[in-house]
Amino acid sequence: MKYVVNKEWLNEQLQNGQVKIVDCRFELGNSLKGEKLYQESHIPGAVYFDLEKQLSAPVAKHGGRHPLPDINQFKLDIEKAGIDNTKAVVAYDGGEGQYASRFWWLLTFIGHENVYVLNEGFKGWVEAGYTTTKEIPKFELTNFDVDIQKEMLATYEVVKEIVQKKKKSPILIDSREEQRYLGEIEPIDRLAGHIPGAIHKFWAEGLEQGIYKNTEEQKRRFSELNQEEPIIVYCGSGVTATPNYIALKIAGYKNVKLYAGSYSDWVSYDENPVEKGKETRY
Repeated sequence: MKYVVNKEWLNEQLQNGQVKIVDCRFELGNSLKGEKLYQESHIPGAVYFDLEKQLSAPVAKHGGRHPLPDINQFKLDIEKAGIDNTKAVVAYDGGEGQYASRFWWLLTFIGHENVYVLNEGFKGWVEAGYTTTKEIPKFELTNFDVDIQKEMLATYEVVKEIVQKKKKSPILIDSREEQRYLGEIEPIDRLAGHIPGAIHKFWAEGLEQGIYKNTEEQKRRFSELNQEEPIIVYCGSGVTATPNYIALKIAGYKNVKLYAGSYSDWVSYDENPVEKGKETRY
């Protein structure tokens, strides 16, 4: 598939200077753990990208819990990692999929056309008995030409207009766990519920044991949706929606956008309504 690679392929590329590897391991609630795990052991040649330091901007009043990073700073971080527009880039996390997918989305958003998520992540790599190291690689500074793919991003204003005008299109997809979508629980954000009119597709159902499901399986997940219809995915903070973004692309959907601020941004505005229970499509 176009968006993912398997561990067998990556193991054969470890000496290939045209393939760059990015470790995105992270643990919500324990922000230091990912980098600590990286320092203890990682795939040879991998550079570490932290969800909150490099893949997000500082939290503000609005923008959600993981705002998109400053593009100029992200470009510099990419260049320090030896990544330019000619390199193939493989991102991995612990095997969950969401952190590597966040990196995939960001690098694709700034114009890279050759970036992949490693199926099964570090867990699958270790279980296969492949080489790991503590050595921190050093790279020469490169130059990355940024070409923002505006069609990948849905702004708050666009989502607000959909809700206010009760538009049937684009379709909003909530990627969080069902209990949070239904408003039965809300462990993190200010209000329980979902953005009015959104349907529910739990992001983790697009993977099985850390492996992205194939094209036909993804098509079945989204079978009630027209492939020509525009779709906006969101989650709590713009991280776990990215596996759904990739899953939709695997299924063949062309017009997919990420609402990066997601639900945490939506409820940061006191005037915004939320909905509980099953979806009520307009």
